[in-house]
Amino acid sequence: MIDDNLALLMMAQKGDEDAKNELINQNYPLIKSVIKRYVNKGVEYDDLFQLGCVGFVKAINNFNSNFGVKFSTYAVPMIAGEVKRFLRDDGSVKVSRALKSLSIQIKKYVDEMEQKGLKPSIKELAQKFCVEEQEIVFAMDSALYPVSLFSQTDSEDAQSCLADCIEDEKSAESVIDHMLLKQLIEGLNERERKIIIMRYYRDKTQSEIAKMMNISQVQVSRIENKVLEKLKKEFTT
Repeated sequence: MIDDNLALLMMAQKGDEDAKNELINQNYPLIKSVIKRYVNKGVEYDDLFQLGCVGFVKAINNFNSNFGVKFSTYAVPMIAGEVKRFLRDDGSVKVSRALKSLSIQIKKYVDEMEQKGLKPSIKELAQKFCVEEQEIVFAMDSALYPVSLFSQTDSEDAQSCLADCIEDEKSAESVIDHMLLKQLIEGLNERERKIIIMRYYRDKTQSEIAKMMNISQVQVSRIENKVLEKLKKEFTT
């Protein structure tokens, strides 16, 4: 692996193409482990691998040993970021212009209300913008960065986070899996993703989510448990 061959890394940083190609060949398993999370998202595997290589080369060019991390650790988010950027800008995962516009309007209005000491509810926002409550939730969610699996939850355990609910002992020891686990959430369907985001990112209770989505708390609980099992299964295979 590249962490054991810093001399080759230095050669690659100086423009040695043979050194870059050798590093890519040596780290094929690393690149493959990252891009496999994006299979079946409308992009051919060969194209995903090329995108992964682009991100890997960017990591080579930008890496500095003073960062205090191994190169492989530094390279993972660079590889994933290149693939995600393509999916967002050129691939099948897109947010409509109308939804972006609504999201901007909601944020502006909420900011104005908060300055007055007010916090509008989903229902009030829906009435304000003349749309369904679920459309408000979806628009607000579209503006979020991918949820962090290490965000605090609203469970009784103050240190609890989503990663604690779905990782196993083996995966906890894997830096790559820790970095990539959060990408699995993007593969959930719309309702599942909303529930997970509201539960583990916005610290909403099941009762609050049920009211916002116009479903029962039992349904929220059932969906949440189903998703956690689904994520755990995908993560550990």
